[in-house]
Amino acid sequence: MEKAIKKYFPIFVLPTLVAFTIGFIAPFLLGIYLSFCKFTTVTDAKFMGFKNYTKILEDSTFFHATWYTALFTIVTVLLINVIAFAVALLLTKGIKGTNIFMPNLIGGIVLGYIWQLLLNGILAIVGKTLTYSSVYGFWGLVILMCWQQIGYMMIIYVSGIQNIPGELIEAAKIDGASPSQILKSVTIPMVMPSITICTFLTLTNGFKLFDQNLALTNGAPSKMSEMLALNIYNTFYGRTGYEGVGQAKAVVFFIIVGLIALIQNKMTTSKEVQQ
Repeated sequence: MEKAIKKYFPIFVLPTLVAFTIGFIAPFLLGIYLSFCKFTTVTDAKFMGFKNYTKILEDSTFFHATWYTALFTIVTVLLINVIAFAVALLLTKGIKGTNIFMPNLIGGIVLGYIWQLLLNGILAIVGKTLTYSSVYGFWGLVILMCWQQIGYMMIIYVSGIQNIPGELIEAAKIDGASPSQILKSVTIPMVMPSITICTFLTLTNGFKLFDQNLALTNGAPSKMSEMLALNIYNTFYGRTGYEGVGQAKAVVFFIIVGLIALIQNKMTTSKEVQQ
Protein backbone atom coordinates (compact mmCIF):
# COMPACT_ATOMS: atom_id res chain seq x y z
CA MET A 1 0.00 0.00 0.00
CA GLU A 2 2.81 2.42 0.91
CA LYS A 3 4.61 1.64 -2.35
CA ALA A 4 1.44 2.43 -4.32
CA ILE A 5 1.04 5.73 -2.45
CA LYS A 6 4.64 6.73 -3.16
CA LYS A 7 4.26 5.73 -6.80
CA TYR A 8 1.09 7.72 -7.51
CA PHE A 9 1.71 10.56 -5.03
CA PRO A 10 3.14 12.97 -7.68
CA ILE A 11 0.17 12.33 -9.98
CA PHE A 12 -2.31 13.51 -7.35
CA VAL A 13 -0.16 16.30 -5.87
CA LEU A 14 1.12 17.86 -9.10
CA PRO A 15 -2.21 19.39 -10.32
CA THR A 16 -2.83 20.96 -6.90
CA LEU A 17 0.75 22.20 -6.68
CA VAL A 18 0.53 23.77 -10.16
CA ALA A 19 -2.77 25.45 -9.31
CA PHE A 20 -1.37 26.73 -5.99
CA THR A 21 1.72 28.08 -7.74
CA ILE A 22 -0.31 29.86 -10.43
CA GLY A 23 -3.01 31.13 -8.09
CA PHE A 24 -0.96 32.10 -5.05
CA ILE A 25 2.84 31.82 -5.15
CA ALA A 26 3.36 33.56 -8.52
CA PRO A 27 1.00 36.51 -7.77
CA PHE A 28 2.50 36.82 -4.29
CA LEU A 29 6.07 37.07 -5.60
CA LEU A 30 4.95 39.44 -8.37
CA GLY A 31 3.22 41.59 -5.77
CA ILE A 32 6.42 41.87 -3.73
CA TYR A 33 8.32 42.97 -6.85
CA LEU A 34 5.64 45.50 -7.80
CA SER A 35 5.82 47.03 -4.32
CA PHE A 36 9.24 48.38 -5.38
CA CYS A 37 7.93 49.75 -8.68
CA LYS A 38 5.87 52.59 -10.08
CA PHE A 39 3.23 51.17 -12.39
CA THR A 40 -0.31 51.36 -13.71
CA THR A 41 -0.32 47.82 -15.14
CA VAL A 42 2.09 44.93 -14.62
CA THR A 43 3.54 45.49 -18.10
CA ASP A 44 4.82 49.05 -17.49
CA ALA A 45 6.38 48.58 -14.05
CA LYS A 46 9.45 50.74 -13.41
CA PHE A 47 11.72 49.87 -10.49
CA MET A 48 11.81 52.68 -7.90
CA GLY A 49 13.60 51.08 -4.95
CA PHE A 50 12.16 51.84 -1.51
CA LYS A 51 10.33 55.05 -2.53
CA ASN A 52 6.91 53.41 -2.17
CA TYR A 53 7.77 52.32 1.37
CA THR A 54 9.00 55.80 2.33
CA LYS A 55 5.69 57.23 1.09
CA ILE A 56 3.89 54.94 3.53
CA LEU A 57 5.71 56.69 6.38
CA GLU A 58 4.29 60.00 5.12
CA ASP A 59 0.71 58.67 4.95
CA SER A 60 -1.10 59.47 8.19
CA THR A 61 -4.22 57.58 7.06
CA PHE A 62 -2.25 54.32 7.03
CA PHE A 63 -1.12 54.73 10.64
CA HIS A 64 -4.62 55.69 11.74
CA ALA A 65 -6.03 52.64 9.95
CA THR A 66 -3.38 50.46 11.62
CA TRP A 67 -4.19 51.40 15.20
CA TYR A 68 -7.92 51.49 14.44
CA THR A 69 -7.70 47.95 13.04
CA ALA A 70 -5.53 46.76 15.95
CA LEU A 71 -8.02 48.12 18.49
CA PHE A 72 -10.93 46.58 16.59
CA THR A 73 -9.15 43.22 16.46
CA ILE A 74 -8.37 43.19 20.19
CA VAL A 75 -11.99 43.97 21.10
CA THR A 76 -13.53 41.44 18.68
CA VAL A 77 -11.08 38.64 19.57
CA LEU A 78 -11.98 39.00 23.24
CA LEU A 79 -15.74 39.39 22.77
CA ILE A 80 -16.18 36.68 20.13
CA ASN A 81 -14.14 34.05 21.97
CA VAL A 82 -15.60 34.73 25.43
CA ILE A 83 -19.20 34.76 24.20
CA ALA A 84 -18.70 31.78 21.85
CA PHE A 85 -17.11 29.76 24.67
CA ALA A 86 -19.92 30.69 27.07
CA VAL A 87 -22.59 29.68 24.53
CA ALA A 88 -20.73 26.41 23.86
CA LEU A 89 -20.72 25.64 27.60
CA LEU A 90 -24.45 26.29 27.82
CA LEU A 91 -25.22 24.11 24.80
CA THR A 92 -23.12 21.23 26.13
CA LYS A 93 -25.05 21.48 29.41
CA GLY A 94 -28.28 20.66 27.56
CA ILE A 95 -29.63 24.16 26.94
CA LYS A 96 -31.19 24.25 23.48
CA GLY A 97 -30.30 26.78 20.78
CA THR A 98 -31.05 27.10 17.07
CA ASN A 99 -29.75 29.09 14.07
CA ILE A 100 -26.70 30.36 15.97
CA PHE A 101 -24.47 29.40 13.03
CA MET A 102 -26.73 31.00 10.39
CA PRO A 103 -25.13 34.53 10.35
CA ASN A 104 -21.81 33.03 9.23
CA LEU A 105 -23.43 31.88 5.99
CA ILE A 106 -24.34 35.42 4.92
CA GLY A 107 -21.86 37.37 2.79
CA GLY A 108 -20.00 40.30 4.31
CA ILE A 109 -21.34 42.92 1.89
CA VAL A 110 -24.94 41.82 2.52
CA LEU A 111 -24.37 41.81 6.27
CA GLY A 112 -22.85 45.28 6.08
CA TYR A 113 -25.86 46.80 4.37
CA ILE A 114 -28.33 44.94 6.62
CA TRP A 115 -26.65 46.18 9.78
CA GLN A 116 -26.26 49.65 8.30
CA LEU A 117 -30.05 49.86 7.99
CA LEU A 118 -30.62 48.43 11.48
CA LEU A 119 -28.07 50.55 13.31
CA ASN A 120 -28.86 53.77 11.45
CA GLY A 121 -32.51 53.19 12.30
CA ILE A 122 -31.64 52.90 15.99
CA LEU A 123 -29.26 55.87 15.96
CA ALA A 124 -31.86 57.98 14.16
CA ILE A 125 -33.70 58.13 17.49
CA VAL A 126 -30.94 60.39 18.82
CA GLY A 127 -30.37 62.12 15.49
CA LYS A 128 -27.11 60.33 14.64
CA THR A 129 -25.83 57.89 12.01
CA LEU A 130 -22.96 55.41 11.86
CA THR A 131 -20.92 57.92 9.89
CA TYR A 132 -21.43 60.71 12.43
CA SER A 133 -18.31 59.61 14.30
CA SER A 134 -15.66 56.90 13.99
CA VAL A 135 -16.77 55.69 17.43
CA TYR A 136 -20.22 54.81 16.10
CA GLY A 137 -18.65 53.11 13.10
CA PHE A 138 -16.24 51.21 15.34
CA TRP A 139 -18.91 49.72 17.57
CA GLY A 140 -21.13 49.08 14.58
CA LEU A 141 -18.35 46.98 13.05
CA VAL A 142 -17.80 45.21 16.39
CA ILE A 143 -21.48 44.29 16.66
CA LEU A 144 -21.56 43.07 13.05
CA MET A 145 -18.38 41.00 13.44
CA CYS A 146 -19.52 39.42 16.69
CA TRP A 147 -22.93 38.55 15.27
CA GLN A 148 -21.32 36.93 12.24
CA GLN A 149 -18.48 35.01 13.92
CA ILE A 150 -19.78 33.85 17.30
CA GLY A 151 -21.78 30.92 15.87
CA TYR A 152 -18.83 29.59 13.89
CA MET A 153 -16.44 29.76 16.83
CA MET A 154 -19.08 28.26 19.12
CA ILE A 155 -19.14 25.08 17.00
CA ILE A 156 -15.36 24.70 17.38
CA TYR A 157 -15.63 25.18 21.14
CA VAL A 158 -18.49 22.68 21.39
CA SER A 159 -16.33 20.12 19.61
CA GLY A 160 -13.46 20.77 22.01
CA ILE A 161 -15.64 20.54 25.13
CA GLN A 162 -17.26 17.31 23.96
CA ASN A 163 -13.80 15.76 23.49
CA ILE A 164 -12.90 16.23 27.16
CA PRO A 165 -12.70 12.75 28.76
CA GLY A 166 -15.64 12.29 31.14
CA GLU A 167 -13.46 10.61 33.77
CA LEU A 168 -11.51 13.86 34.23
CA ILE A 169 -14.67 15.76 35.13
CA GLU A 170 -15.82 12.94 37.42
CA ALA A 171 -12.43 12.79 39.15
CA ALA A 172 -12.51 16.55 39.73
CA LYS A 173 -16.02 16.31 41.23
CA ILE A 174 -14.96 13.42 43.51
CA ASP A 175 -12.03 15.55 44.72
CA GLY A 176 -14.55 18.23 45.69
CA ALA A 177 -13.82 20.74 42.91
CA SER A 178 -16.44 23.44 42.42
CA PRO A 179 -17.88 24.21 38.94
CA SER A 180 -15.62 27.28 38.67
CA GLN A 181 -12.57 25.20 39.64
CA ILE A 182 -13.47 22.54 37.08
CA LEU A 183 -13.82 25.25 34.43
CA LYS A 184 -10.46 26.83 35.31
CA SER A 185 -8.39 23.71 35.94
CA VAL A 186 -9.96 21.10 33.65
CA THR A 187 -12.21 22.51 30.93
CA ILE A 188 -10.13 25.48 29.73
CA PRO A 189 -6.77 23.62 29.68
CA MET A 190 -8.36 20.72 27.78
CA VAL A 191 -9.92 22.95 25.13
CA MET A 192 -6.73 24.95 24.48
CA PRO A 193 -6.45 23.47 20.94
CA SER A 194 -9.89 24.92 20.19
CA ILE A 195 -8.87 28.22 21.78
CA THR A 196 -5.76 28.27 19.56
CA ILE A 197 -7.85 27.76 16.42
CA CYS A 198 -10.56 30.26 17.34
CA THR A 199 -8.08 32.92 18.46
CA PHE A 200 -6.13 32.51 15.22
CA LEU A 201 -9.29 32.77 13.09
CA THR A 202 -10.74 35.78 14.91
CA LEU A 203 -7.35 37.51 14.96
CA THR A 204 -6.74 37.14 11.23
CA ASN A 205 -10.39 37.85 10.35
CA GLY A 206 -10.25 41.06 12.37
CA PHE A 207 -7.17 42.34 10.58
CA LYS A 208 -8.40 41.27 7.13
CA LEU A 209 -11.90 42.75 7.48
CA PHE A 210 -12.81 44.53 4.26
CA ASP A 211 -16.26 43.99 2.78
CA GLN A 212 -18.15 44.68 6.02
CA ASN A 213 -16.14 47.88 6.50
CA LEU A 214 -16.83 48.91 2.91
CA ALA A 215 -20.58 48.33 3.20
CA LEU A 216 -21.16 49.62 6.72
CA THR A 217 -19.20 52.91 6.80
CA ASN A 218 -16.88 52.98 3.75
CA GLY A 219 -14.37 54.72 6.03
CA ALA A 220 -16.63 57.67 6.83
CA PRO A 221 -16.37 60.21 8.29
CA SER A 222 -13.21 61.41 6.51
CA LYS A 223 -11.56 57.95 6.57
CA MET A 224 -11.71 57.90 10.36
CA SER A 225 -13.42 54.46 10.36
CA GLU A 226 -11.24 53.10 7.57
CA MET A 227 -9.50 49.82 8.41
CA LEU A 228 -6.25 48.53 6.92
CA ALA A 229 -7.68 46.42 4.10
CA LEU A 230 -9.95 49.25 2.97
CA ASN A 231 -7.08 51.75 3.24
CA ILE A 232 -4.94 49.58 0.95
CA TYR A 233 -7.82 49.24 -1.50
CA ASN A 234 -8.47 52.98 -1.58
CA THR A 235 -4.76 53.74 -2.02
CA PHE A 236 -4.37 51.30 -4.90
CA TYR A 237 -7.60 52.06 -6.78
CA GLY A 238 -8.53 55.52 -5.54
CA ARG A 239 -5.29 57.50 -5.88
CA THR A 240 -3.77 57.93 -9.33
CA GLY A 241 -0.08 57.04 -9.42
CA TYR A 242 -0.20 55.35 -6.02
CA GLU A 243 -0.59 51.77 -7.23
CA GLY A 244 2.95 50.95 -6.08
CA VAL A 245 2.31 52.51 -2.68
CA GLY A 246 -0.86 50.46 -2.34
CA GLN A 247 1.09 47.33 -3.18
CA ALA A 248 3.80 48.24 -0.67
CA LYS A 249 1.10 48.71 1.99
CA ALA A 250 -0.21 45.23 1.14
CA VAL A 251 3.25 43.74 1.72
CA VAL A 252 3.59 45.54 5.06
CA PHE A 253 0.06 44.39 5.95
CA PHE A 254 1.01 40.77 5.18
CA ILE A 255 4.11 40.99 7.37
CA ILE A 256 2.17 42.53 10.29
CA VAL A 257 -0.61 39.94 10.21
CA GLY A 258 1.83 37.07 9.64
CA LEU A 259 4.03 38.02 12.60
CA ILE A 260 1.10 38.57 14.97
CA ALA A 261 -0.51 35.28 13.92
CA LEU A 262 2.75 33.37 14.44
CA ILE A 263 3.27 34.90 17.90
CA GLN A 264 -0.32 34.14 18.91
CA ASN A 265 -0.09 30.57 17.64
CA LYS A 266 3.17 30.02 19.54
CA MET A 267 1.75 31.44 22.76
CA THR A 268 -1.48 29.44 22.75
CA THR A 269 -0.03 26.12 21.52
CA SER A 270 2.54 26.24 24.35
CA LYS A 271 -0.36 26.09 26.83
CA GLU A 272 -2.04 23.09 25.24
CA VAL A 273 -2.32 19.94 27.35
CA GLN A 274 -0.86 16.79 25.78
CA GLN A 275 -3.46 14.04 25.93
